[in-house]
Amino acid sequence: MGRWRPPPPSSSPYITPAGFDALKTELDELWRRRRDVVKALAAAAAEGDRSENAEYIYRKKELGGLDHRIHYLQKRLPKLTVVRESPNGDAVFFGATVELRNEHGETLTYRIVGPDETDPKRQAISMDSPLAIALRGKRVGDDVVVKTGEREQTLGVLSIRYS
Repeated sequence: MGRWRPPPPSSSPYITPAGFDALKTELDELWRRRRDVVKALAAAAAEGDRSENAEYIYRKKELGGLDHRIHYLQKRLPKLTVVRESPNGDAVFFGATVELRNEHGETLTYRIVGPDETDPKRQAISMDSPLAIALRGKRVGDDVVVKTGEREQTLGVLSIRYS
């Protein structure tokens, strides 16, 4: 029996203008950082025995990580579709900031964004997440049942806004 697994489903290709700009900026910064790492790697390689040179080994791994991320961004950026217009209406769609109330009376706020700009610290959730899928098309006053694993939670939509 092999270890082959089918590839994961591809994520949605949508992104906000701010998210797209952030990815382009990250790519530019990675290229600048790569230039510095290559110089440090060359200096470490010039010191001699590479098998016991910790600086060389560290820089080589760092360069590999940078190259991996650069390669990913170079392939991903052309495939992305920048969504510049907010939908007209009062339903939840891509780009919406949704205020919810959970079963305990707590208020939660989430912004629905593309998978490439998901950030839990900013309450930005992927449009492919179970919560965003459950919220899609809902309006103020609707209740949403979200199932994550074995846990089921009911949330009420308090407000929807687009910025």
